[in-house]
This record gives sequence, structure tokens and C-alpha cells, in this order.
Amino acid sequence: MNSKEEHEGMLAPYRVLDLTDEKGFLCGKILGDLGADVIKVEKPGGERARNIGPFYKDIRDPEKSLYWFAFNTSKRGITLNIETTEGQKIFKRLVKTADIVVESFPPGYMDKLGLGYSGLSQINPRIILTSVTPFGQSGPYRDYKTSDLVTMALSGVLYITGDADRCPVRISFPVAYQFAGTEAALGTVMALYHRNITGEGQQVDISTQLSMNPAQYDVIGWWAALKKIYKRQGPFLIRPNTGIIFRQHWPCKDGYVTFYYFGGPTGAASNRALVKWMDEEGFDVAFMKDKDWPSFDYALIAQEEVNRMEKPTGEFFLSHTKKELLKGVTERGIMLYPASTPKDMLESEQLAYRKYWKKVDHPELDAEITYPGAFMKTSETSCAIRRRAPLIGEHTEEIYQKELGFSQDELITLKQCGII
Repeated sequence: MNSKEEHEGMLAPYRVLDLTDEKGFLCGKILGDLGADVIKVEKPGGERARNIGPFYKDIRDPEKSLYWFAFNTSKRGITLNIETTEGQKIFKRLVKTADIVVESFPPGYMDKLGLGYSGLSQINPRIILTSVTPFGQSGPYRDYKTSDLVTMALSGVLYITGDADRCPVRISFPVAYQFAGTEAALGTVMALYHRNITGEGQQVDISTQLSMNPAQYDVIGWWAALKKIYKRQGPFLIRPNTGIIFRQHWPCKDGYVTFYYFGGPTGAASNRALVKWMDEEGFDVAFMKDKDWPSFDYALIAQEEVNRMEKPTGEFFLSHTKKELLKGVTERGIMLYPASTPKDMLESEQLAYRKYWKKVDHPELDAEITYPGAFMKTSETSCAIRRRAPLIGEHTEEIYQKELGFSQDELITLKQCGII
């Protein structure tokens, strides 16, 4: 990383104090990638999430958690016990230098410590406090605890995930907190924009449950249009009004592709092109060659016709690899898309061209690790991973001594007392 990437960014003038756990890690990372000086504040001994696997080379160690690495890049790190009186005093001194505090404690916890929005705004009237909690700062569920699985369930997303003839299933990777972290970053930046216009700070209230709502647009759409409840569909699409089932995810030689037949002028061109390709390769599609594709409508056909169409289609896909299919559909104007694996993503020529993947130096491991890079490109400023995730208390002395003026003897005393 060059010095320009390290020091320039849209949020370069601003400082963030990050008190979050998994519910809010991504918020701080996004703000850091945008150039903010994000200081991850951990309790002495380190954050509990450092014990979440997988681990670098499968070595279980709080300094080798790949989960921690992934969501805490672009941050510096200090330790501080804010439950102690002295720790609260130190935190308040840090707040005077900060623009944003991001936290994910239970509602009311920060207020009990005198570090809620009312307390922090007296110290720094321009402070923005972003709070990420399971169900928000108000309501009958306010004090309920959660996990990613609970969030998925109570958001309604779990109900529509999986196969129609089986129980709901959880998405394999814990995505709910990543939705919440993204919304927290968005809310924080909007509050910062508002502050720059009015001079006023404010509290941003993020609910992990509500953060999953964007994942349910199809559910809302079906209910609004047909008053039908969208059900789990697995690799299929099921018309709620007719019950017609048609496949949208298909196995091929080396994985899966996404495709389905649909009507209208655009769908007709794609459908005809696929049928022509299958016909050229000797598949039995004579009954599909003269079909009136512009008027094709799953609401008006029988399941038997769908099954008849899907038989040669499935056989055709199984005779090709994802790469062969992608090349063919691109040349022929067919709307089909391969389902990329992580390996496919790492080897993607598109992502390589955009220099998306970044090698980040980990001197403590004597290694470089490849990371997903910036979520956007900008013409005037940089959005980039600015440093690897901090070790436990890595920047404690740097910040406490150089910025707050603590002596070495004072730091030793604070460590012995369990304050830092």
C-alpha cells in the first residue's frame, strides 16, 4: 500500500471509536476503508470474537482468527475497560477527539456507564453515536438477546430460505450482522452529513432484525400483488397463484448455473437462442422451436409442459462446463449466469482487471494474506484496506502516550489495575 492509499479518503478528517462486537464490526471497517481513523476499543485481553474460527493455518489463537481479520481491517486497536471509573474517564478524553462512536451493547448499557448519547454529547456536542442492537433502542423486544440465527428467524428471512418440502434453513455464513453493519455505516455517514450542515450530532439506532428487511422484497411484492405468502423455493420458482414449479438453478458439468424461461420480447430472444443452440447439438427440442415465446406465461401453462421443456434443457446443461456455457450464452445473447464458487471469484478475470483482490502484509505471521478489496472505486479519493486488523492492544501505547500524554509508568499501573 502506498502512502496515498494509507492517508487519503473521503472520511480522512474524522475519527471513530469502535466499541462493537460482531453485530457492528463491518460498520467500522467500512468507515476505515473510506479513510476514517477507526480505533477499535477492546476490553483487556481482547474481544471475544477473536475466538471465532476459522483460524490461520488452523491454529486456534485469538491473534489468528480469520473472522477477526476479515472484519477489522483499516482499524487501529487499543484496550480499555470502560466499566471502571478510570476507564470511563479515559474514554471521555478520547471522545473529545472523536467524531463518531459505534457500539453494540444492550440498550441502556452505555447510559448506565454515563457514556450514552446524553452523556457523550455533553462532552462533545458534535458527537455521533451509532448503536447496533438486536431489535433497536425501543419496543417490547428491546432487551431481548439474539444471534445471527435468531435475527434471521425473527426477520422472516429464515422462513423463505430452503426447500419447499423441508424445514427452513439458515444461510451458511452469518450474513445478518453484515447487513446491520452496512446499514450502520450508511446511517453514520448520513448523520455526519447532517452534522456538517447543522453542527448537530445525533444517535443512530440500528436494529439487526430490521436490517434484513431488504432481503424480503420478493415476499413483500407477492403479498402486495396477490395477497399470497411467499414460500421456500430452493432451486425452483413457484408461482404463488398457480403452484406451477419451474427450475431456476441447474447442475452442469462442474457446478451450477442460473436460468429460466420467461416471456416478453427480451425473454423470447433469450429462449429462442438457447433452443437453437440445443438443436444444433442434437437435443430433442423440436416442440420448442415454434413456440410463441413473446406470449409465454407460466401462469397459463400446465406443469406437464414445464417438465417437458426442462428435460432436454437439464440434459444440455449437464453436457457443458460453466465456462463453456458462459462463453456460449455471451456470444448468443442468452440470459444465463454461472454460480461462482469462492475459487471462481479468486480466479475471475473481471475482478483481476479491476484489481479487486488485495494482498495485505501480516508481519507477525511472516505472510501476506489475500483479502477482498474496496467495495467501490472513486476518481478523486481512495477506498482501500489501509492496514491489517490490529493485534490485541497493538496501538495502546501509541494512542495513550503520544495523544493523551500518559507516561510509561502510568500505562504500567493502568495495565496492572486491569484498566487497559
